[in-house]
Formats: sequence, C-alpha cells, structure tokens
Amino acid sequence: MTSNDLTGDARPALRRPGVWGWMAFDFAAQPFFTVVLTFVFGPYFVSQLAPDPATGQAWWSLSATVAGLFVAFGSPFLGAVADRAGPRKPWIGLFAGFKIGALCLLWFSAPGSSLFVATVLVVVATVAAEFSIVFNDAMIPRLLRNDEIGRISNIAWGLGYAGGIVFLIVALAFLAGSKETGLTLLGLPPAFGLDPATGEGARATAPLAALWYLVFILPMFLLTPDRPRGEKVTAAVRQGLGDLKATFREIRQRRPLLQFLIARMIYQDGVNALVVLGGAFAAGMFGWTLTESGLFGIILNVVAIPSCFLAGMLDARLGSKAVVVMAILCLSLATIGIISTSPDSALFGLMTFAPPGEGGGVFASGAEKSYIVFGLLIGLAFGPIQASSRSWMAKSVTAAEAGRYFGFYAFIGRATSFLAPAAVAAATALAAQSFDPITASRIGMASLIVFFVVGLVLVVRTEGPPETSGG
Repeated sequence: MTSNDLTGDARPALRRPGVWGWMAFDFAAQPFFTVVLTFVFGPYFVSQLAPDPATGQAWWSLSATVAGLFVAFGSPFLGAVADRAGPRKPWIGLFAGFKIGALCLLWFSAPGSSLFVATVLVVVATVAAEFSIVFNDAMIPRLLRNDEIGRISNIAWGLGYAGGIVFLIVALAFLAGSKETGLTLLGLPPAFGLDPATGEGARATAPLAALWYLVFILPMFLLTPDRPRGEKVTAAVRQGLGDLKATFREIRQRRPLLQFLIARMIYQDGVNALVVLGGAFAAGMFGWTLTESGLFGIILNVVAIPSCFLAGMLDARLGSKAVVVMAILCLSLATIGIISTSPDSALFGLMTFAPPGEGGGVFASGAEKSYIVFGLLIGLAFGPIQASSRSWMAKSVTAAEAGRYFGFYAFIGRATSFLAPAAVAAATALAAQSFDPITASRIGMASLIVFFVVGLVLVVRTEGPPETSGG
C-alpha cells in the first residue's frame, strides 16, 4: 500500500500535512539529545550535581549503559507487540508521558540532592525517548512510497538538528551561566534570575525540553494518519514474544537486509564514538572549556542541517546505499584529519603553527582551526548516514512488519555500542605505555578507522534496498 492509497492525497510528499506532522517528531525530539544529554545537563550532572567529577562520570556512564540495555532488549518486543495492536501513536503518547514527567522532575536535581534519583530520571527519559523513536520510524513504510522515503527521512533529520541547535543556542546564550563567571555564553546574567552556582540554568533545560517536546509532537498526533486498531494489547503482548522469535528466524533468510544491519552495527558504532568522543578529544588536546566545546557542538549541528537536505536529494536520485557509502568515506577522512592534528600542527606535521598570541579568543591557534575544518566533515556526514540508514531500513520492510523490524534495528544498533569506545580506550591505554598522553589519545582515536573501513566493505558488498514501490 502506498501513501496515496492510505491518504487519498495525490500531492507530493512535502505538500501532505501528514508528512509534515511526522517530520515534526524529529524537530520535537532532538533538543533532549543535544542539550539535556550532551552539551548542558550532562556536563552539569558530572561537574556540579555529583560530589566530584569521577563519581559524576561513573554515574553518567551507568545511566547510559542501563538505558542502552533497556532499549536494546525492549525495542524488538515492543515493536512486535505494536505490529499486532495496530496504531503507533498510543505508544508514542505513553512514552511521551514518561519522558515529559522525568524531565520535569530533573529540575529538582540540585547539588547535594540524590544522585541515584537523578540517574533514574535520566534513564527513564532516555528509554522513553528511544522507544518513541522506534514507533515513529515504524510509521514510515505506511506514510511514504519508497521513492519518497530517502528524501523525507533526511529532511526530517535536518529539521531535528535545527530544533536541537535553536534550543542549544538559547540555552547557552540566555540560561546556562558559567559557575566561575556567573555569565552565559553572551556574557549576560542568566534569564529569570537562574543561579549558576546551583546549576539552575542547566537544570531548567530539562523541563523546557519537555515543554518543547509536548508542543512540537502535537502536529504528528493531529495530522499524521496511523494504522487501524488490531488485536487487543493483552493478546498482542501474549503473541509478541513468538513474533520476536519469528523475526530472528526470518531475518536470516533475508540476506541483503541482514548484511545491511551487520554493516550498520559496525559503522554506526564508529559514528557514535566519533561524535561522543570528538569534543572530549579536542578538549584534552587544546584545553577547551565548556564555551569552546559548546561552540564546537553548535558548528557541527549547523553544518548538519543543510547536509541532511542535500543528502535527501542525493538519496532520491542515487539511493540510500550511495549516500551511506559517501558518508562513511567522509567520516573516514574526518577521523584521519583529527588524528593528524596535534597542539601545534596538522596533517601529521605537514602543517605547523606558531603558538597563539595573548587574548586570541576561542579557537585561537592554527591547530584548533584545522580541527574545526575536520569537524565540519563530521557535521556533513553524521546526519545523512543516520537518516539514509533509516530510509534503507524503511524501504526494506512492509508497513505490517515495520514495528518489529525497527525494534530489531534499534536492538542491533545498541547491541555492540560499547565496542568502539572500548577500542578507543584500550588502544589509548596501550599506547600510553610508550607515548605521551596526547600522542596516545591520537592513536586511540585512530582505532575508529577500523569500524569505518569494515563497515564500508560490508556496505559495498550488500545489495541496496528497493528504491521504488508499486501502487
């Protein structure tokens, strides 16, 4: 069944209200990941909420690990249940309630309050957010034709980055003040009298992200068509485990899809590690503060928005596989670039730089500027590789089975997510026995190239998804 059969609307995808409603989900969801987990509340959790940075890092890592396990093992089962029960929106609404409630309660995570409670709230919000994505993604095969999926998936991903960057800029410019200076990124006192000493600006981003999510998922609920009701939920739950087992059996018979999922598991591990560790790697090399790290994140997300729109057009013309291949090549070049950079040189010493002068401002050294250029390559690719991977998956399954297969997609994306960071950590620790800390960290990051090369080889050898569908 095509989207035109579903909606009775023969207009192009971008002129259908239901499509815009579906894309609004990404716009609504991204600020939680960009601001709460990555650039504002996460650093506050580690540096101010916890009694010391080591304890904070341990608890924050624990929250990510526990949430990842819940998502990995819960997504396939919930997806199978949703396929039998029918509509996706009730599940998204259920998990939206958990996510919004947990984020609002994070406001009370002041310094000295329970670290355990804050960790539980972060886990609940993360799991709810990830489960909602499974059900939202599962709507794609019923909403769009195969020849529309790649373009729309990339545009939606770009809109998500736009939402994240707007929210991040507002948070850094007006809400989250530095504990040392008491001022925001613009040198202003935090709005509403928020106290940097108690992390009120960072804490405020959680309930504000909840409000943002509540407002901007409404178009999806109001405009986007859903599947008709199927079995009762209780019956669907009873049958869900059997469907899950069947999915594991079926996928072994669908060789191109299985090969793609294995390839994605490998290259996505590299992508996640590069994005998560890239800022920390630079901070350790150049001594970046929260200001420079935040600006680096803004730059990456700003570049990601137009790159997703461009990738959407390429996906429509060349197919999802071509976009994924180009993105892996781009990320490989970016990784080689950043590991070629040292505090006073780039390109493995082919370019050398004088030390920056006094009062040079942010990114003052030539090496930092070179690092930013390589970071732009990351920004160009890390959105399209995820959006076109999603479209590849959506083109490969039917609407009736999309829930359980996108649940499996979430599972396999999480099952080995520890491998790339572990490889970096192990290579860094081994190199540290013979080299200085900066050289050791560069060697450690170089291990990510293995994930991209192996992923690329597997992708090239895998048959791409069907790019068109009949009506």
